[in-house]
Amino acid sequence: MNGQRTLLLMRHAKSSYPDGVVDHDRPLAPRGIREAGLAGDWLRANVPAIDAVLCSTATRARQTLDRTGIDAMVRYSERLYGATPGTMIDEINGVADSVDTLLVVGHEPTTSNVAIGLAGAEGTDTAAVQRISEKFPTSAIAVLTVAGDWKRLELNRAALVAFEIPR
Repeated sequence: MNGQRTLLLMRHAKSSYPDGVVDHDRPLAPRGIREAGLAGDWLRANVPAIDAVLCSTATRARQTLDRTGIDAMVRYSERLYGATPGTMIDEINGVADSVDTLLVVGHEPTTSNVAIGLAGAEGTDTAAVQRISEKFPTSAIAVLTVAGDWKRLELNRAALVAFEIPR
């Protein structure tokens, strides 16, 4: 272990808005089902094997993770639904040191705020930061490298190295 970890921040895939369904329980739209699968393909091809996942309890986030086909230990966190950036970072700080690559499946605007807030370390792709600040579409994935333990992750201490929108 060289002390370098990978943090993947993913927004849930495109959801539908069925009548009478509360926000937390909204399912994926057909486009979201397809794009979550594409996101999973991209993750398998482009980042280290995912060791663990933190996922919002919202139906659309759970379905997104399911459709990616990522096979890793998952912890569903009610706190990630409607989370502030500080709450998301707090959840990440609780991840075990044995995890080298972590996927977090969450919501906007928290996901983009956390990606931008953590970015700033040497190696940050400023064009990717700019793209995220303009829009963090459904199924999009921010890739950050983190030096050291998850419990020490804090603002401006990660490098944002890629931003992918699987379509």
